[in-house]
Amino acid sequence: MDSTATDRFDTGVFEAGRNRLASLAYRLLGSAADAEDAVQDAFLQWQSADRQRIEVPQAWLTKVVTNLCLDRLRSARARRERTVGAWLPEPLLDGDPMLGPADSFEQRESVSLAVLTLMERLSPLERAVYVLREAFSYSHAEVAEILDITESASQQHLHRARRRITIARRSGGEIDPASARRVVEEFLAAASSGRTERLVALLTDDATAISDGAGLAGKLVWYDTPQRVAAVVRAGFKPTPAKRRFAGGTPAIHYALVNGGPAIVFVIGDRVIGAVTFDITGGRIATVRSIAAPARLRRLTEAWRQHEPGTPLIGQW
Repeated sequence: MDSTATDRFDTGVFEAGRNRLASLAYRLLGSAADAEDAVQDAFLQWQSADRQRIEVPQAWLTKVVTNLCLDRLRSARARRERTVGAWLPEPLLDGDPMLGPADSFEQRESVSLAVLTLMERLSPLERAVYVLREAFSYSHAEVAEILDITESASQQHLHRARRRITIARRSGGEIDPASARRVVEEFLAAASSGRTERLVALLTDDATAISDGAGLAGKLVWYDTPQRVAAVVRAGFKPTPAKRRFAGGTPAIHYALVNGGPAIVFVIGDRVIGAVTFDITGGRIATVRSIAAPARLRRLTEAWRQHEPGTPLIGQW
């Protein structure tokens, strides 16, 4: 095989595992854009490596991508952004290959916006061990090899990660899709009509709302208590000429699944201008996330353009 054919073959080996590497990087970083950058950096390392000496390419690439992500998580920029409260996971439309693998409950949960947010409480090593074990089913021996730690350390990191996430997690498990949609539709109807009492009834007693302020604010805006959440939701869902000018038109509101969970998306033409996601537990809403910063919606918009949406919940907001 000549050098050109070898390069094509080796590129093919990398491309065959690209989606898996991207899904690993996304879980570790919570950002599709950063995950794409990490995978591209791994490709450059793959091209410059002595590939004849790499016995198991996917194992080698997994280690490279994991360590590139750890470098990003430990960077001064990442620490600064996460410390000041400006960070939210980047939402992805269901069907996006970055959300795979999704065969087990643990795999699906590891990519939920709730768990991606909770993983911010973990150290970079704890996060890596958690993702490699829960989402990709690596043994502790394999995790130790990837991260250059001992098997005992891997077990300890996993134990701490599981405990921290379990204590903070508010969901009791997977919810029925039809029930989730019904709750979201009731929420939208109450928000659109300004029925504050009904909104409060749909929220858990410790409900919270988080907004990225469409990227205009330097940090996230948080609301707690059902009454405060209901008030801000009622105000936010009231359409006004000023809001439509800011949005660039009159959006339609669609129901969607985002990171495996229920959501509504605001769409003008084929462009997503906002997404509101929900964590539901016990038939009520525990967390509302409003995401409208264009940088956080880039990949979701790209996926929406390939999507065939059904009838919108609201045709003209």
